[in-house]
Amino acid sequence: MAAAKPAEVLIVGAGPTGLVLALWLTRLGVQVRIVDRGAAPGTTSRALAVQARTLEFYRQFGLADSVIARGREVSAANLWVSGRQVARLVLGPMGKGISPYPYAFIFPQDEHERLLIDRLSDAGVRVERETAFVGLEERDEGIIARLERADGRVDVCEAAFVAGCDGAHSRLREALSIGFAGGTYEHLFYVADVEADGPVMNGDIHVALDRTDFLAVFPLTDPHRARLVGTVRPEAEADRRESLGWDDVSTRVIEWMRILVKRVNWFSTYHVHHRVANRFRSGDRFRSGRAFLLGDAAHVHSPVGGQGMNTGIGDAVNLAWKLAAVLRQRAGVSILDTYEPERIAFARRLVATTDQAFTGVSSSSVTARTLRLHVVPALLPRLLSMQAVRRLAFRTVSQTAINYRGSALSEGRAGRVQGGDRLPWVPLDTPDRGADNFTPLMSLEWQVHIYGNAVPEIRAVCAERHLALHEFGWQPAMERAGLRRDALYLLRPDGYVALAAPEQSAPTLTDYLRKRAIRLS
Repeated sequence: MAAAKPAEVLIVGAGPTGLVLALWLTRLGVQVRIVDRGAAPGTTSRALAVQARTLEFYRQFGLADSVIARGREVSAANLWVSGRQVARLVLGPMGKGISPYPYAFIFPQDEHERLLIDRLSDAGVRVERETAFVGLEERDEGIIARLERADGRVDVCEAAFVAGCDGAHSRLREALSIGFAGGTYEHLFYVADVEADGPVMNGDIHVALDRTDFLAVFPLTDPHRARLVGTVRPEAEADRRESLGWDDVSTRVIEWMRILVKRVNWFSTYHVHHRVANRFRSGDRFRSGRAFLLGDAAHVHSPVGGQGMNTGIGDAVNLAWKLAAVLRQRAGVSILDTYEPERIAFARRLVATTDQAFTGVSSSSVTARTLRLHVVPALLPRLLSMQAVRRLAFRTVSQTAINYRGSALSEGRAGRVQGGDRLPWVPLDTPDRGADNFTPLMSLEWQVHIYGNAVPEIRAVCAERHLALHEFGWQPAMERAGLRRDALYLLRPDGYVALAAPEQSAPTLTDYLRKRAIRLS
């Protein structure tokens, strides 16, 4: 057994969640090791959507433009039922004024991973391949992990913390004996990367429902390629489960949508699960541990809404800045206690809502068939004609509506903005093209925003504590976004409001920092 190079944080699993965690920590000066038992990154993927909130996070460390350059903006989504188009939703205007990325965006996970790996390599961190996590010992001062190489050699890795980003079959979660309750949907689904022609190969997203079938069509950057997600014929699944191929898919919807598949580049099948780990952190009621679960290791759910990969990335961002703060002694260790309650609450809501939606889309029950064949076609077009519904849909799917209002880190209210809310995005009316109030968030540091004018005592406190202060000249768009003129907003490194104070009070600001042991110098 050999001793391996040291690390402050060991990351198990090099999918998007683990890679983003490694990138954010590295940017904050934390020494990481990231291992993966696979010999190479995946070459096929189910995850396609990159939501607006993820792009906002990526902008914070200079990645958003690279993702946008490689992916594809989608202008519209269409719903088909029993061969008839029942709704078309133009996506761009839905998010106008909510986010700098007010659209649906497609960037396949395999290409996504390669970009993240390249960026991590540029930062001097290499993914250690064919390296499996096989055991863990937690101590008061850190963790000791056992890592098995392809040749059978076992390394010992000592670190302050370990993060399990190793998927639904997480070995770290199993080593921690953390339950993973949930279930599995009845159908077997497929995903196929195809070259095809037909009227629906028009750059839009298409979702089609039928009595016993389901199909989703996602455009790729090549206009003649698409990703198809649908159901396998039940008789094929029963007869030849180990050797299923394109000939075994249900073709009813493909035929009435007039999709002519010319070539299948790759094809895979999968069951859809809905599960949430009982805990996202090791430990018990007497002591909090040093191991954390993120992404599919912590929660899996249906692909409805393209939420899975984005939720894991949100986990990574939430945990990264907190780990860095503790390791650099810029926050008390209790700040880590906020990771699980902030993220597990959202995961449980997401699994519940996507479960209901996916059951309606895929179930063979009489109630579900009635819902998708009659109720949805009658109601959905009317609902989507309402601007408020369209904007609510964007906020929900884009994950810009996620908040941490119940967190121990969240305090106060000013205007419509409460502690725990994502900072509302405001484009600034200045000569600088593209200027907005999100630009300062690229520092990945705590900061104070004043929309109006800061009073001298706030300037003095920020200077004394090395707390960045950003003043934005008041504009009507700020009020429309819910901000209050001359109020004080203390921002966390991830762009969420920690403290919203209607009046600028130095004692209020310093008390917040003191109670949570936030140290900035």
